[in-house]
Amino acid sequence: MMSRLSIRARITIGSMLVAVVLLAIALVAIRAEVAQILTAADVTLAEGDLASFEKDIIANPAEKVDDPGTGVLVYVVNPAGLVQVNTLPHDILPLVVGKPAAAEQHLATDDEGRTFVVVGQALPTPNGVWALWATRSTSASSLALDGLDRVLAVGGVLLLLTFGLAAWLLATVALRPVARMRRRAEALETDASDGDLPVGQARDELAKLATTLNAFLGRVRASSAREKRMVSDAAHELRTPLAALKTQLELAHGDFGDAAALALQVRAAEASVDRLSSLAANLLELTRLESHQGPRASSSTSELVSELMGCVDRARMLGLAKSADVGFSAPPGGTEFRYAIDAQSFGRLVDNLFSNSLAAIAEAGSVTAALSQDAAGLTLEVTDDGPGVPSAFLPKAFERFSRPDFSRTGSTGGTGLGLALVRAIAEDAGGTARLHNGARGLVVTVRIPQM
Repeated sequence: MMSRLSIRARITIGSMLVAVVLLAIALVAIRAEVAQILTAADVTLAEGDLASFEKDIIANPAEKVDDPGTGVLVYVVNPAGLVQVNTLPHDILPLVVGKPAAAEQHLATDDEGRTFVVVGQALPTPNGVWALWATRSTSASSLALDGLDRVLAVGGVLLLLTFGLAAWLLATVALRPVARMRRRAEALETDASDGDLPVGQARDELAKLATTLNAFLGRVRASSAREKRMVSDAAHELRTPLAALKTQLELAHGDFGDAAALALQVRAAEASVDRLSSLAANLLELTRLESHQGPRASSSTSELVSELMGCVDRARMLGLAKSADVGFSAPPGGTEFRYAIDAQSFGRLVDNLFSNSLAAIAEAGSVTAALSQDAAGLTLEVTDDGPGVPSAFLPKAFERFSRPDFSRTGSTGGTGLGLALVRAIAEDAGGTARLHNGARGLVVTVRIPQM
């Protein structure tokens, strides 16, 4: 039930419940204290009624005690057991008759339900001990307590209502920044504005929430912009091979009677399909890596070295067309560490670097992969003797579909996803990927820390 109410209502109701408990405790304590004060006052008055008799007895112990004035309720017995004064109510009298003299006080009730405070006192004299009793009606105190109860009840209700109103107003003021943030969020949704949620001047929890939400909005906008750019770039990249594939298939229709020409068009279509498949596979892999989907795998040093050697063999096969020299170096065996990357992903990373380098080098060029290991982790450095890339292109070389003005892979029609995939694989393993122009060609350095 409470969960369906607004936060302001829940704060107000909760505050009032706490106030009810505290106010009830306070009012009960006040009433008990006042009741104790009134009872003590009645006892004091009763003791005051006995004070005049004490003085008279001490001054004239052999004389008869004078009768008290009207309204004074006392019972006096001399040492011989004779009653000197008796003005007690008949319902209270049995409580003191024959009772030994003693200093005490207690409450008694008559048959009409009236309450009296009874005070007893023993007065020693040379002739013996006198027993003095006095009583006072608590009716006035009861009336005072009844009046106090009404005042406390009315005052408690007024205080509770005032407290509830104050809690409601304070909750309204405290939640006002939330209302502003909600209205701003609605405005952002309707006008697609790039603005932020308002952050209050007070450095409180709501201001921190607004700051966190603004940071989240920034990340969402960046992600949305990145996705839109990726979709736009992917559509642009897919358009060319799809157009080429369509043209090749149309040409193949006209070459049904010429087997050689038909075979040529089919092979060209297969190349376009391979390009499309590679583009789709790379995009899916990038999406998986950026969203960290799938379990985290790990590999040992020896497993990564074995994968590197397989990549070198594949690169040498690809480099035969250019008579390229593909070399490598690896750390010596014996020292094993584990890294947060599976061998297949590491192989994909190395294959992409080899593919880029082989596409960039000239005839009889060279590509070298150096794998080393130290206490900081694993380092892979791939160097070629190609033309390198413009310095202005280096900061965005790892972006998707990025190519320099004069593309290193222009002859092969690369998609511009190779280096983006390299960086994504390295960062998914907790590492980094960097590149720079060396003395001859491009140098790509990938570092992967130990687990």
